[in-house]
Amino acid sequence: MHDAIKDYRKIIYLVFPPEASIRPVTCDMSRLFNLTFNILKAQISPRQEGYMTLELGGDEADYHKAIEYLREQGVKITPVAQKIFRDEDSCVECGLCTALCPGKALYLDRTTRRVFFDADKCTACGMCTRICPVNAMRVEMDNGW
Repeated sequence: MHDAIKDYRKIIYLVFPPEASIRPVTCDMSRLFNLTFNILKAQISPRQEGYMTLELGGDEADYHKAIEYLREQGVKITPVAQKIFRDEDSCVECGLCTALCPGKALYLDRTTRRVFFDADKCTACGMCTRICPVNAMRVEMDNGW
């Protein structure tokens, strides 16, 4: 199988109804469709609703089957609505953002002393937008899937 197919990766936001939040839906989905998952953020409300930001990886066809499975379990699925963008002209290459980036999407090239941004690794946590002294990092809303 071609490696590019196995490298398919998406970050999604899930809302679990109370009856689904007490079952191992995410684990079952991973096993049934041979996907890896990374829980980026999760919480359960006092009403037992579950909220999770999840990164899924694997085969694209299996990903789409897994999304359908989650919907059948009553889980609401939306893509991560925020995307982080970097204004290259505003950046002063201070590197503050690299220290806070949990996904290592922002990194410092030690040879050139330049900061680079890999949008594919970004989890849209927004930490970089809060620390950037010149507002070179910004959050934009994306209504598309």
